[in-house]
Amino acid sequence: MGKRYYCDYCDRSFQDNMHNRKKHLNGVQHHRAKKAWYDHFRDAAAILYDEQTKKPCRKFLQKGICDFPNCRFSHMSEEELFHLKRQVEDERRHREDSEDRIMPEPSVEDWLTRREKRQSALSSKGDLKTKEGNEEGQAEIDIPQQFLSIPDLPPSLLPPPPGGWRVKVNTEWG
Repeated sequence: MGKRYYCDYCDRSFQDNMHNRKKHLNGVQHHRAKKAWYDHFRDAAAILYDEQTKKPCRKFLQKGICDFPNCRFSHMSEEELFHLKRQVEDERRHREDSEDRIMPEPSVEDWLTRREKRQSALSSKGDLKTKEGNEEGQAEIDIPQQFLSIPDLPPSLLPPPPGGWRVKVNTEWG
């Protein structure tokens, strides 16, 4: 059967030889699929700006398809442009709203230095009651959101449950 070449952009495979691969990589379908893949990662505002600066493609408007792989004209309908404009406006509004509401989060390094200072202050004090009182007050420590968003944190990084950790006493060692 021989080796087969699989194109991720086009989601198809074919016999791998120089002629077939060159024919596929220079084909219209491959160019369109590759452009669609990379456009998927572009910002909606950049796509809107590019499409608004281009003139509409006559072939695309007449036939619904354009034969040129690198056509310099726009292939978006008025309806698609309208939806893209709405999406850009919604993203802008959402970004502005979130910037107004959210205060900048402290960095992990800041949190670690504050935590280290608290622990050194607690260890320097010899009073056990003071330690317990401070630990209970710090039970709801301002743990950075970066830690809480990571799934499957090791137990050492998880915050203690309300009421503290349960301790099992092993009586077999006696």
